[in-house]
Amino acid sequence: MSPAPVLLAEMPSLSKLYVNAAASAARRRLLGAHGGTALPAESHEVRGVRAGVDNLTAYQHLIGETASDILPAGFIHALAFPLAMSVMNRDDFPLPLLGMIHLENTVEQSAPVLFTEPLDIRAWAENLRGHRAGTQLDLVAEVRGAAEDGNAADTVRWRGVSTYLAKGVFLPGIDKPSTAQTPAAFTAPDPTALWQLGVDTGRAYAAVSGDFNPIHLSVLSAKALGMRRSIAHGMYLASRALADVGAAKGDAFRWDVRFEAPVFLPARVALDISTTQAEEGTWLGSEYVAWSPRSGRKHFSGSVTPLS
Repeated sequence: MSPAPVLLAEMPSLSKLYVNAAASAARRRLLGAHGGTALPAESHEVRGVRAGVDNLTAYQHLIGETASDILPAGFIHALAFPLAMSVMNRDDFPLPLLGMIHLENTVEQSAPVLFTEPLDIRAWAENLRGHRAGTQLDLVAEVRGAAEDGNAADTVRWRGVSTYLAKGVFLPGIDKPSTAQTPAAFTAPDPTALWQLGVDTGRAYAAVSGDFNPIHLSVLSAKALGMRRSIAHGMYLASRALADVGAAKGDAFRWDVRFEAPVFLPARVALDISTTQAEEGTWLGSEYVAWSPRSGRKHFSGSVTPLS
């Protein structure tokens, strides 16, 4: 169950949130302070959110989704992302927003969401816990059809859980896991696709998602935050893999992705998608994995399965 909501008049501006996050990081370094050791006890909510058709069209073109009036699951993530960011930008949020590493993402979409519909979006943070390299938590976002004429809001049609890591940040009272999980050895299969990602990939996705995190935009801005080059957005990569799964996923599905190694731009990325079907041809799910064809290092992997 989500915490009590704080209603915001409009969706927050990601650019302003990043500026505030930078100021907060400087203040914490100067004062040696943090936002405590507990997550905020409130969620953030905006009602009546509408997607722009121009933005949707540009997103579909960039990701490779078929043109449709149904919002892609990755587009809904981008639509809700500023609200989740606003939770991490609160003064009582215990971890620094800048430098957060996106570890994994799970989306459950139970019904189509049309771009013509007004939407109620809510986001909150939960499950603060230790990690061998720092502290991790989950950011949850839920999307419903907007309430009308005083009636109760629609049931949740899209729910996303994003797991983030604050690397090198160890909060008092939160223990690290006693054992570290060793990644399984990876042998690259024959690819079903090969993506050629230009140096401007991060800027292109930022233009349709609003996520202008400096680590994605240019070599200079990425180096300022400790990266050797700009990196592709994780959700751009995952959303493109979902688009490659295609229409087989239907209207109700679960979409999982685990990020392992960043994609430094420009890059070539190999992708393999394997599909499981019942004897009568019913789609039972798809698994995907992406890696560097040059080094063989896995970048991310995941699955798409039908919701029962």
